[in-house]
Amino acid sequence: MKQSWQDFALAEPELSSFGEIRLKSGPAFLSTVRTDGMPRVHPVTPILGEGHLLLFMEPTSPKGHDLQRGSGYALHCWVSSNDGGEGEFRLTGHAHFTESPAMRELATTYGYPPQDHYILFELTVESAFSTVYSATGEPIRKKWKSKQDS
Repeated sequence: MKQSWQDFALAEPELSSFGEIRLKSGPAFLSTVRTDGMPRVHPVTPILGEGHLLLFMEPTSPKGHDLQRGSGYALHCWVSSNDGGEGEFRLTGHAHFTESPAMRELATTYGYPPQDHYILFELTVESAFSTVYSATGEPIRKKWKSKQDS
């Protein structure tokens, strides 16, 4: 069983709290892997609620096809300026397609009302990484990796 956002938050509360703030600050960037092995990057709106990290998308989305065939993902928060702004946060893991009405309702409650045809994924959290910059400009980095994936 892969780690949920809740598992990550319990294991690393400070890093997950920072990540939640950063992921809710604006669009994030989702990277997947195309069938030819090349990366694909798309802006997305991640949804965090009740221990879950979720994404709605069009059923015809190339990134959705990547995720459904097992491509891993990297998710990076929006950064407000060239100097790192409020900090950077990145996750890696895999996605699981879900048709659960309860998960869809949860995503709508904590996110936005999707189009009826949108599909839903829950993202696992296999690693997390943050960078913030001190007053002197020195990077302060924190990282976490799931023990299940070590």
